[in-house]
Amino acid sequence: MGLPRVAVIGCGNWGKNLVRNFAHLGALSIVCDADQKRLDYVQKEHKGTSVTSDYDSILADTNVSAIVIATPSDTHFQLAEKALMAGKHVYVEKPLARDVKHAEKLDELATERNLVLMVGHLLLYHPAVNCLKDLIASGELGDLLFVRSDRMNFNNSRRDWSVLWDLAPHDISMMSYLLDCESPEVTRVGGWDTLGDGLVDVAYLDLTFPMGDRIIPGQVRNSWIDPQKLVRCTVNGTKKTAVLNDTQQEDKLALHSVTEKGTMVVEYPYYPTGEPLQLECEHFLQCILRGERPRTDANNAYHVVRVLSDVEKRLSARPRRVNAAATSR
Repeated sequence: MGLPRVAVIGCGNWGKNLVRNFAHLGALSIVCDADQKRLDYVQKEHKGTSVTSDYDSILADTNVSAIVIATPSDTHFQLAEKALMAGKHVYVEKPLARDVKHAEKLDELATERNLVLMVGHLLLYHPAVNCLKDLIASGELGDLLFVRSDRMNFNNSRRDWSVLWDLAPHDISMMSYLLDCESPEVTRVGGWDTLGDGLVDVAYLDLTFPMGDRIIPGQVRNSWIDPQKLVRCTVNGTKKTAVLNDTQQEDKLALHSVTEKGTMVVEYPYYPTGEPLQLECEHFLQCILRGERPRTDANNAYHVVRVLSDVEKRLSARPRRVNAAATSR
């Protein structure tokens, strides 16, 4: 059996990376976007690739077996539902949907039709993240004390209502994966609309992660107005503290510990190289070929949407203005 033929819907800043990877893997069939300039770019960069602005024509194309959706998050549910109804396997960039009921419905549709439904929680395919997960499971860090994920950048093209809907899916999915916890709970949220445009652009999110008979506290910090990009996860343990700094080119993962004499020791664990997005795209294709449920399936995505839906309710309870929206249980 040959590789599934894939259509990528949306070829903006992130979609073009998906186009590149599926083209490299030899699975790209066609690209769809409403912007002709983007389609011209695709044809220039990927000679021979078909393009269209007609989504329905792709759904009717029997040569296309999988749809990859990389459009604004408020369109994910409608596009994914139509694709599943048309009998196509579906990969959706994060978040899967903006409503918990929509996430549940997409999972039901995929299950009923025996189709693969995968969500683009990229970090679960990151070699350094998987190395850190193994170190935590082996007890290398000792008993866990706290986990924090910081994701900040400068973003002018803001489509989501809150920075948390844009960035926090990465953090929540990664932290849940590292701790083997599918049901984190929100304890506190803070958000600020610094530009007065109705968009929460700086925010934090406090969580708890049940792990057996223990509960691990955690925090997510996100920003759209930070000129210095920061992508860092810190896991504190009784023996060692792990820091995964994804903005570094090398030695992304470091283990920090203190000797009996008070000297700080830093270790750099080995992990295999590989572009996380390529590994994720390969996983999607293999799941289709083998009829397997993906690592980042709808169940994984459901809990992220559930947490963010809770966050949205808390933030919307306060006026969207500077220093607004601090809530707690």
